[in-house]
Amino acid sequence: MITRTLALALGLTAALSCSLACPLAAQAQTVEPARLEQSVRTLASDLFQGRAPGTIGEERTIGYLVARFEQLGLEPGGPDGQWVQTVPLLHTRLGQSQTLSIAQNGAATPWTFGKQVYLSTLQPKDNVAIANAPLVFVGYGVSAPERGWDDFKGADLKGKVAVFLINDPDFEAAKGEDPFGKFGGKTMTYYGRWTYKFEEAARRGAIGALIVHDTPGAGYGWNVVVSPSGENYDLVRPADKLTSLQVQGWVEGDAAKALFTGAGQDLATLRKQARSAKFKPIELKGATFSAAFPVNQEVVQSANVLARIPGAKRPQETVMYGAHWDAYGEGKPDAQGRIYRAGANDDALGLAGLFEIARAFKAAPAPDRSIVFAAWTAEERGLLGSEHYAQNPVYPIDKTVANLTIDVLQTAGKAKDVILIGKGQNSLEDDLAKFATAQGRVITQESLPERGLFYRADHFSMAKRGVPVLLMMGLAGASDMVEGGRAAGQAWIDAYTGKCYHQACDAVDDTWKLEGAAQDVDLMLDIGRDLANSTRWPQWKAGSEFKAIRDKSAAVRK
Repeated sequence: MITRTLALALGLTAALSCSLACPLAAQAQTVEPARLEQSVRTLASDLFQGRAPGTIGEERTIGYLVARFEQLGLEPGGPDGQWVQTVPLLHTRLGQSQTLSIAQNGAATPWTFGKQVYLSTLQPKDNVAIANAPLVFVGYGVSAPERGWDDFKGADLKGKVAVFLINDPDFEAAKGEDPFGKFGGKTMTYYGRWTYKFEEAARRGAIGALIVHDTPGAGYGWNVVVSPSGENYDLVRPADKLTSLQVQGWVEGDAAKALFTGAGQDLATLRKQARSAKFKPIELKGATFSAAFPVNQEVVQSANVLARIPGAKRPQETVMYGAHWDAYGEGKPDAQGRIYRAGANDDALGLAGLFEIARAFKAAPAPDRSIVFAAWTAEERGLLGSEHYAQNPVYPIDKTVANLTIDVLQTAGKAKDVILIGKGQNSLEDDLAKFATAQGRVITQESLPERGLFYRADHFSMAKRGVPVLLMMGLAGASDMVEGGRAAGQAWIDAYTGKCYHQACDAVDDTWKLEGAAQDVDLMLDIGRDLANSTRWPQWKAGSEFKAIRDKSAAVRK
């Protein structure tokens, strides 16, 4: 793959012509919107076929990224002096011959994939078959002894399908209810993430896990849930580390209500009961779940792209920038006939930001600390590329100063503020405020903390290992736009998340105004440049769940 990738890099470099290569000599000190758009238009073009891992679109993407970093004067940053870090992925896709049903009191009700239920699998098998498995409602499915909370109460889930509510126990909690304030209120903790719920179901031996979908709790609509079309990815795992879940997925809201009603339960009442510390799992009496379908499964060799600028004084200390290169590949034609879900904003725009940050660093004297630029694979499949790196770091985690991640930027123009994600986590938020002030902007806390964005981008793989992180993401709240104020910022969010998030219409169009995105990339440049030319180490704040992890290696950084 690497030989072919390098060949593609050379071919793409020539094919992209002077529109990319010639302006590089200018090496502007600040981020230019036109440069961002130029890179995005290339990465979101049909040539890259939606940038799905394990496809020709990936090979072309890897070749292009290598070529761009090489043109910018960076050196390979991967293992053994390579540009790439290989990431073996299990790729599964459900076949078309599917049988799905719910049996209640002897009567079977067929469910339609994508309508009542959405499923995928992470088991490397050619077939999945579940016959009449009991369904158990486990509330929010949280086991958090440090917060005095246990939804399971020792319930046996082996051979059963666990049914969860999305988000945390106190997402809807009122003052006086047991979970109020235990999980950050509206701010989602990791316990609220769908990934945690599937992991917890597997730890307890369930053969399936279903999450009841509701848009407020999930932070996105049913259209986003079904967008992978039965496809899934995982890191390749040894047999003894495979998940017990034959299927994992979501139940559409109305279908869930009907399921609970058929079992003699009221979903609204159970939501309230689940907010009690006394809650115990409830078996949905008379209800069983059956599913049978073929699975197309393969192991694909994907890759992270890593580029580096060595530090002049302390090269062993690393400031890391990250963005993900993958999108959703080919799908069904949309209203305009577009088949590639190319992720122009999510996250070609983030990659474009990395190029401009790299350009700025190369236009200046070498920084004291090393700078690493990471273009991750399989973020859309569960942060898999960054997780693989975190498990197999090329640069010591303990000497990684910070991870600065760009993943989706608002495209509505200049803003008076910048949105902070994960308030109270670490001192990088103070850096953000400092450099935002220098731009004449203020900090606004994320207005949609229930979406759990702090746990939904590649920086989280590093945070789990104790590396201080900062995420720049336009989905976190309505920006106060220079033109149109916060109403205009909210209109952008509503339009993007409601129609184009993970869809074919996430494409460059004439409405894009990238001056605000350029401001945000400049902020990340300023923060990283300051860190790269200092001796200070950002710190986790008291109360962060990641502070203790970092503290264990404090002596290494003295």
